[in-house]
Amino acid sequence: MPATLGQLMTYVRLALRSADIASADMDARLLVQALSGCDLTDLVIRQDLPVSAEIYERLNHAIMRRVAGEPVHRIIGEREFYGLIFTLNADTLEPRPDTEALIGLVLPFLRDKVSENTFADLLDMGTGSGAIVVTLLHEVPQSRGVAVDIAHGALEAVRINASRAGVSSRLATLQSDWFRAVRGKYDLIVSNPPYIPAKVVLELDKGVKDYDPRIALDGGEDGLNFYRSLAQYSGGHLRENGMVAVEIGAGQADDVEAIFAEHALRLTGTADDLGGHKRALSFQR
Repeated sequence: MPATLGQLMTYVRLALRSADIASADMDARLLVQALSGCDLTDLVIRQDLPVSAEIYERLNHAIMRRVAGEPVHRIIGEREFYGLIFTLNADTLEPRPDTEALIGLVLPFLRDKVSENTFADLLDMGTGSGAIVVTLLHEVPQSRGVAVDIAHGALEAVRINASRAGVSSRLATLQSDWFRAVRGKYDLIVSNPPYIPAKVVLELDKGVKDYDPRIALDGGEDGLNFYRSLAQYSGGHLRENGMVAVEIGAGQADDVEAIFAEHALRLTGTADDLGGHKRALSFQR
């Protein structure tokens, strides 16, 4: 059994490397840091810290889960997004860097609304972990939000994440099958809906296919079902000069633009992800 933090780090790294995990070194650092309670400084300059048998067993269990294909952040139970930490569970997607394109697209609009009206109301459809709405509320303190999801577990995660970010007093949660239970009007409706075609879901990487909730991935036969619903029903829940903004899959921009145009919502903005793909679109009447 490894006796020190440095030895434990080497043990976990080599175990993951031997399983041909491409991100073995990074995963080892994240797992050791999270499950031992140490920080990055400890890993660098306090490698002689003693390691208990309990921590060793905890890391051994984590190694088995990682080797079986479970993503490292699922094992840890949380992931960072936009400088905040988000709790995950079986009903939530992991927030991913691509979604920052959507945040960047809508923040100027939200801040303008606040400067005009002293407040702004937003609705996050299919909220998952709440990464989008919690981040926006954190960035714009004069905003208020409603987080909508059909999964009870997702809404539990949202409430935890809102509390961690200090925005609970400005966020309500609503369990609803898409717009069915939604009432009222909003300045901004945001969504990162399921957008992967059903047949493609089965071909995804094991870490996504087996551990992300299927309901949060499957966008129907062509991947566009939820954009049709957003385009159809958003207009009835938008205030004057309100905006709808969505994350999209690579190559879906033209199709999504056409869907919203059918409901008199014109494209007003786009944002690319880190890979240069068009990843977020905004629409207004």
